[in-house]
Amino acid sequence: MAASYKKLWKLLIDKDMKKEDLRKAAGITTTAMAKLGRNENVNTEVLLKICKVLHCDISDIIEIVGED
Repeated sequence: MAASYKKLWKLLIDKDMKKEDLRKAAGITTTAMAKLGRNENVNTEVLLKICKVLHCDISDIIEIVGED
């Protein structure tokens, strides 16, 4: 199983927010943002910071998908 952050990117589009704006507002590193962009695992703390900024739940930004 793998994580997909497509929901996060769609939410950013809906909120007219850039990735860099989110990164700064959430106080996360460029490395963490790069990992999100590659659908790699990130620390739960990073996801919680993003949820706090976007006023959403973790299920609104991440989806578990099966690996092919």
